[in-house]
Amino acid sequence: MTGSDPRRIAILPDHVANQIAAGEVVERPASVVKELVENAIDARARRVEVALRNGGKTEIRVSDDGRGMGSEDALFAIERHATSKIRSADDLRRVRSFGFRGEALPSIAAVSRLELHTALRAGEGVRVRVDFGRIRGVDAVARRRGTTATVRALFHDLPARAKFLKTSAAETRAAGEALVLLALANPGVGLRLESNRRTKMDLAPAKDWLGRIGQLWEDLAGTLIPVEDAEGAVRVRGFVQRPDAARARGGRRYTFVNGRPFRDPALQRLVDQAFRTTVVEGVRPSLFLWVEVSPERVDVNVHPAKAEVRFRDRAHVETAVHDAVRRALARLDSTKPIGVSTVADRARPSVSRGTAAGSVEMPQFALFVAGRDVPDRGPDAAGSGAPPASDVAEVFTGPELWQLHDRYILAATREGLIIVDQHSAHERVLYEEIMARFDGGLGTSQALLFPVTLQFSPPEHAALEDLSGFLGRLGFELEPFGDRTWILRAAPLPHARFDAERCLREMVRELAEGSPLVNSARNQHERIAKSMACKGAIKAGEHISPEEARELFDRLFATELPGHDVHGRPTIVRLGVEELDRRFGRH
Repeated sequence: MTGSDPRRIAILPDHVANQIAAGEVVERPASVVKELVENAIDARARRVEVALRNGGKTEIRVSDDGRGMGSEDALFAIERHATSKIRSADDLRRVRSFGFRGEALPSIAAVSRLELHTALRAGEGVRVRVDFGRIRGVDAVARRRGTTATVRALFHDLPARAKFLKTSAAETRAAGEALVLLALANPGVGLRLESNRRTKMDLAPAKDWLGRIGQLWEDLAGTLIPVEDAEGAVRVRGFVQRPDAARARGGRRYTFVNGRPFRDPALQRLVDQAFRTTVVEGVRPSLFLWVEVSPERVDVNVHPAKAEVRFRDRAHVETAVHDAVRRALARLDSTKPIGVSTVADRARPSVSRGTAAGSVEMPQFALFVAGRDVPDRGPDAAGSGAPPASDVAEVFTGPELWQLHDRYILAATREGLIIVDQHSAHERVLYEEIMARFDGGLGTSQALLFPVTLQFSPPEHAALEDLSGFLGRLGFELEPFGDRTWILRAAPLPHARFDAERCLREMVRELAEGSPLVNSARNQHERIAKSMACKGAIKAGEHISPEEARELFDRLFATELPGHDVHGRPTIVRLGVEELDRRFGRH
């Protein structure tokens, strides 16, 4: 290289370098709102107010009542790489805060006119004015404790960036969405959003997460069930929507790690997998999940805006989330209630075969009002030293059951009444038993007194050739007899009125032609199990004996998901005493 060679590499001026760096943090007005509100929350604010003009393109003002700054800290806060939270690289792996004033303010100041008013205590404040990275003035002012940051003319010096901003309405919506995330992550903080002097959001501090969800979406809060579980070093808390209330569109889905909102579509798909066989294909239940792990086990610095995270042991986190949601769906409060549910009702978990949030694992009979058998002590028991009747151990005989209109089974619970759909309940029982049979071995068969000769259409015959081995494992003993004809010699017997020929014909037709039920299955085992459960279950309108009702009831509550059938419909609906009292005017 000679001295005459042209030089192509140059060191950028500081204000240009700062504008480029700011692009990683400040994409739009919503980014400014997010950064400033996070700073306010880290400063222990209890109330934060945001005001926008022209969607934030003209002005953004964020005021808080948190710990303010003195004049020296206020000046340091607008210098790059200044912060009160980090002293070494190791601190990056343990940071729990959102950030601090010094981390966001330089980026914002580089692309706007920033005015910072702040005070450590009432009356003694400072005002710092910065225009596109250059300090224009520092003045003493009188103000209350806290901080107000006003951002004007965002991207005025960067027209290439400004032209990518959306309409004022769209930018206002984006800012509102950013505030919703922060509101959910910090329920104890009051938040207000004003746009062009019109109030868009005004949230008082909430007592807990569910209270904050209720402030934002009152109708949604009444459809949520609590999730709480721990898998070793991972704790999962929050709420998911009852399957009966979930819809194909409009589900609200929020995930947080150690209080920080983050995006993870794969983790949300894992929640959808946990809902399998409780909702129809394509339904997206709402979810609000908080994952808590040691700060050393999660990296929150993999995304410029910290919207994504990386878990050190992702498989462990995925297992914990899936299992926590699955256990929530196994509880009785995941079933459909009759009447209006209150937010308080949804927050109170019920007891079931699993461990509910805030409860201990209890046997099934804890749910129900049971019959009691007290041993007959005879006429001479008095004075014999035997304990009084009230001290004799109660013998659980199970809840009393009633069949209603040959369709439903009724049982009293400690909180009211449950109504079981006998067909849907038997579907759930058969589905789980068949899936377990595929995992564990052959099903039992009963030989038919007279073998049945069956003829099928070409598509059905082709399907039967493919599936005969699977059907054999369920207990159907079939053999081909030429020209699309098969002989059925033995069949399973899931209940006394089981029609093996009809069930087999309906199954083969469905498996050959497809249906929403079998098309939603993940594999051949699940397709056959769903079809067999649907076609082989006790039908609505069939009278069953008290003994059969008792057996079905016990088998249902031994399944993993007793409240939901394989179509995504409820097997159980609940009628609480509080709802009955309301209907009878007792409130």
